[in-house]
Amino acid sequence: MADKRRFELFADLLLQRFPATRRVFDVAGGMGRLNEALVARGPSCLTFDRRHKHLPVEYAQRDFTLDEPCTADLVVGLHADGATRVIIEYSAKHQVPFAVVPCCSDNSMPYKPWMRHLADLAISLGLTVHELTLPMEGRARVLVGEPAPGRRLSS
Repeated sequence: MADKRRFELFADLLLQRFPATRRVFDVAGGMGRLNEALVARGPSCLTFDRRHKHLPVEYAQRDFTLDEPCTADLVVGLHADGATRVIIEYSAKHQVPFAVVPCCSDNSMPYKPWMRHLADLAISLGLTVHELTLPMEGRARVLVGEPAPGRRLSS
């Protein structure tokens, strides 16, 4: 069973790591619980997901693609499944930081090799990568990527 505190814990970690964040894209965000947790802490958030039923939060009922206009300071995914790789590629393309808590791979790869694969992908795209851990049960490893110093676009 997933840790019910995961949304609040991830929101806290994101804003500790990126305190100047004003706008977040929450990719494959389900009902919008992370969105709700982030907005309660200050930044605005737009959740992308195809779900029809969701919380009353800012919500784009569609897939997130690399062509989405970038109006975010940070792109995140909490157990975003098949969208995790897109988050990393989008971050590199638009030179904004990302943070993901991977769960399932999109290619049936076991968890540890999947984490290495995602970190290698981010590095190959020119991002600096760090790994953190959320204080919760279940999949709690957080992969954070940032544009190389001097490469970040201004918002």
